[in-house]
Amino acid sequence: MEKESRAPQASVLERNIEALLDRRRREVEEQGWQERLAITISSFAGSMTFVYLHLVVLISWIAINLRWIPVVPAWDPTFVVLAMVASVEALFLTAFILISQNRLARLSDRRADLDVQIGLLNERETTRLLELVSAIAERLEVPVRDDDRELSELRREVEPEAVIDEIEAAEARGERGQ
Repeated sequence: MEKESRAPQASVLERNIEALLDRRRREVEEQGWQERLAITISSFAGSMTFVYLHLVVLISWIAINLRWIPVVPAWDPTFVVLAMVASVEALFLTAFILISQNRLARLSDRRADLDVQIGLLNERETTRLLELVSAIAERLEVPVRDDDRELSELRREVEPEAVIDEIEAAEARGERGQ
């Protein structure tokens, strides 16, 4: 019996997961080559391979230019070139990381918008269910406390603008109190 009750949920779950994966695939396919390059570079820059590679290059550079390895001629005894290369690399890495972060912020905003929409739909469905249950209770003459303030509030539909106004007002009060 438990398998039967889980089957519809599993199919809905599988459908939702597949829809999310399809969406991610489409988003990757829609990215331009520049954005894909920035993401690839940022991913590599955030890896331990990147750190190890830099350690090897840095130690080698220092060892060669301090003449610890006499077979290789020094080319940067004052380490000015090393500083310049590191500065230019830092500039480019910063740009690539910011591009990736902007992309992630856009995705996060979209997901937050989706969460809000789902929450509003859920709230609307719940409100309708409360109205339906109240109508059924009235029709069946089931006693319901009319003085239940919370229930009457729950029956009212939420207006997103009013909620946002309340949040902003509470934030303003909190800023003034600090």
